[in-house]
Amino acid sequence: MFGDNFFKRVENKTNVDKDTILSLAKKIQNSNMKDENTLRDVIKQISSMTGKPVTKEKEDKIINAILKDNLPKDIDKMF
Repeated sequence: MFGDNFFKRVENKTNVDKDTILSLAKKIQNSNMKDENTLRDVIKQISSMTGKPVTKEKEDKIINAILKDNLPKDIDKMF
């Protein structure tokens, strides 16, 4: 689905390698992404992996956007 160029761009911006991204994607795929606690755990894991803190306010906004299916259609806008 995504080529190596995509993973290189993400790695350059986040310092998270392809294997880690794919591992997280597999975990997410097997999770209930409409469950608030699951979403908070995933956000915390991504924050920890990237070394970028996420405020409670931003975490709440992310969760509300996911639960309301209000996500950007263009994945590049997420980075």
